Amino acid sequence: MKIMFRPLRQGLLLALALGFVAPVLAQTTRIDPQNLYRYWILLNTKVQMDAPNTGLNLDKPGCVAVTYTVGSDGVPLDVQVAKVVPKSDLGPMARSAVANFRYGPSLNNKDHQPVATYYVVPFNSPKDPAEQKQLMAPCQLPGYVN
Repeated sequence: MKIMFRPLRQGLLLALALGFVAPVLAQTTRIDPQNLYRYWILLNTKVQMDAPNTGLNLDKPGCVAVTYTVGSDGVPLDVQVAKVVPKSDLGPMARSAVANFRYGPSLNNKDHQPVATYYVVPFNSPKDPAEQKQLMAPCQLPGYVN
């Protein structure tokens, strides 16, 4: 009788161990937007956005940081507005743009590994690259691997 329960007990212990380890293994790698190309290549040349007709600070220069996960099929998942600078009603517009991104795997990502990242959408941005960088700096998010 004792011998019969041994395989059952071992199987139960293995299942419990996997139950504790699986969430850690399932965590998606967080990648800085500048290094996303190592995993996924943006295929879109244009995206559609849902633009509001009226709202707060729609005509002011600003930026919106949008977080998302590039799924194994190259489609953004869990698209969320993380930061809007200055306060405005442009968050939903930026979210709709990022939700329409489509990616293809890079040559280094043959397994189509999902990764979490973010994208900074500029609005009413100046033409000068230095001024653009200054405008978008407040929307950079910490905690993403280079």
